[in-house]
Amino acid sequence: MYKLAGILALVAGPAFAVGLEIDIAGEANGTIKIDLFEDIAPLHVAQITAIAQAGDYDGVVFHRVIEGFMAQTGDVQYGKGDDTSRAGMGGSDLPDIPAEFSDLPFERGVVGMARSQSPNSANSQFFIMFDEGAFLNGQYTVVGKVTEGMDIVDQIKLGTGANGAVVGIPDMMQAVRVTE
Repeated sequence: MYKLAGILALVAGPAFAVGLEIDIAGEANGTIKIDLFEDIAPLHVAQITAIAQAGDYDGVVFHRVIEGFMAQTGDVQYGKGDDTSRAGMGGSDLPDIPAEFSDLPFERGVVGMARSQSPNSANSQFFIMFDEGAFLNGQYTVVGKVTEGMDIVDQIKLGTGANGAVVGIPDMMQAVRVTE
């Protein structure tokens, strides 16, 4: 007797895991790999993969990096170019996404979507956890987890400004590729 998941897999066809490969440049140099959880946060995964496939994440800085907490990036509007002073205030040309909260905990390596006070305001920005952050559980959408390169993530230039803002020249996502 087939289990329901097996039957669904036969009906749906072969499943491909979607992910990101991110080349980081700056104080941290190397490639990280992220598995995206399209079954947990399908709208968020679709949005960030569309942004990555368009090349819009290429050159975007890590604008907010807090030691022992997380590294935030993904502001395609203000997070690249010569003036990144407004990084963290923008998004993409795509609409904001409704929250897709889950029971997955925010732990080391987890990737979450950044948002404003409104739970339905995530757009293009995301963050990678350096350590556990249980206070985020059920409050932010989990979209994936780093599977390779946490040693590179640990080397991302730390913020020293207000609220973890990176001062000087921040590290950046030099190139972002969608993988299957």
